[in-house]
Amino acid sequence: MKFKNVLIVVKDIERSRRFYHDLFGLEMILDNDGNMILTEGLVLQEEKYWTEFLGREIVPENNSCELYFEESNIEGFIEKLEKYYPDVKYVNRLMTHSWGQKVIRFYDPDGNLIEVGTPV
Repeated sequence: MKFKNVLIVVKDIERSRRFYHDLFGLEMILDNDGNMILTEGLVLQEEKYWTEFLGREIVPENNSCELYFEESNIEGFIEKLEKYYPDVKYVNRLMTHSWGQKVIRFYDPDGNLIEVGTPV
C-alpha cells in the first residue's frame, strides 16, 4: 500500500488553487471538475461534492489537523503572506519553540489550518 494524497475541502476551488500557488508554489496536476490535484500531494475538493458524498456538515477551523510546510526564510514567507493575503486569520504569529524552531500558524480561506516552520 502507498499513501498518495491529502484532501482538503474548499468552497471555491479556483481561489484555493491561487492561494496554494501564490504562497507555496503548488501547481495544478489535474482538474477533475470539483476535485483538483496539486503538486506535493495536496488535493482540493469543492465543498458541495464533499457534503454530498458524506451527507454531513463541514466544520471549518476545527483544528483537528494541519498542513505543515517548511521554509528556511520564514521572515520572507511572512512578508509574502502579508502582501498577498493581508486579511489572513492567524492562530499564532511568528514564535520560536523551546527547541529553536520558528513557526507561524494560520488558516487558509476555508479554515484549513496551516503551519509553516523552519527546518529542524
